[in-house]
Amino acid sequence: MTATSLRTAVVIGCGTTGTSVALALTTAGVDVALIDQDPRATDEAVALGAGAAWTSRRPPADLVVVATPPSEVVDTLYSAQSRGLGNVYTDTAGTKEIVSAEAELRGCDLKGYVPGHPLAGPDAPGPAADAADADRFVDRPWILCPYETTPDWALETVAALIRLCGADRLYLAPHVHDRIVAELSHGPHLVAAALSTRFADSSSAFLGLADQGLRDAVRTAGGDPWLWSDLLAHNAGPVADVLERIADQLAGAAAILREGDDSAPLELALTLEEGRRGETALRQAGDLRTTRDARTGGRV
Repeated sequence: MTATSLRTAVVIGCGTTGTSVALALTTAGVDVALIDQDPRATDEAVALGAGAAWTSRRPPADLVVVATPPSEVVDTLYSAQSRGLGNVYTDTAGTKEIVSAEAELRGCDLKGYVPGHPLAGPDAPGPAADAADADRFVDRPWILCPYETTPDWALETVAALIRLCGADRLYLAPHVHDRIVAELSHGPHLVAAALSTRFADSSSAFLGLADQGLRDAVRTAGGDPWLWSDLLAHNAGPVADVLERIADQLAGAAAILREGDDSAPLELALTLEEGRRGETALRQAGDLRTTRDARTGGRV
């Protein structure tokens, strides 16, 4: 299937991600139907031009995109397949190993399901109208974690979706995907949230002295707590591993400071230098136009 032959789609979940997918598809000329448990969310997405509300009179779509929190993906997928809403199915959940395994245990049709995850950030709090954007996925990685038995025709359909959204398709095993997002997103979010708790009840006069560096460090903590807690619970093991390593580093730094030895500046400088190297690596990677420009090598 080519991008232009993806003619019809159903998007289930009209949050930021689902509405952005729908906007990208409608902009490309795809006929999109929208479903959400909250009729107001559907109405807002329709008002943005993301598509029309789904009705039972619609024939099966070429593609169904399940854009719900991880805990709802499998139930939603099973229901959609049972109702025959489409020919091929994918999802956008930020964790993959548990979702993929649960879909298999539930008895979902795995031949028509391609687990996926666009790396463009989780849904923002509040109405999708505040953050949804047809260009949200342009030049961003879109991870696919197909099963060994996934047929080419299903992969081609989801690949067409990714091309229409302007994203870069990458294939990963589910457990590798979850380890990567734990390192790059889930663990750092919890660190930012823990740091932010220090200021929850502070006076505005005190907080007004904070510089932009601190504000940048805790910015991600502004995400929706319920959406993030669902995401983190579905990637518990890899996230816990990340947090334990960070906690060990911080505990080591605290011990150095408590001991107050003359060697403390040198010992702290070693950690700070590694941190500077990491910041440089992140900044340089951010300068790449697409993930295809990145050099291979290094560690995950």
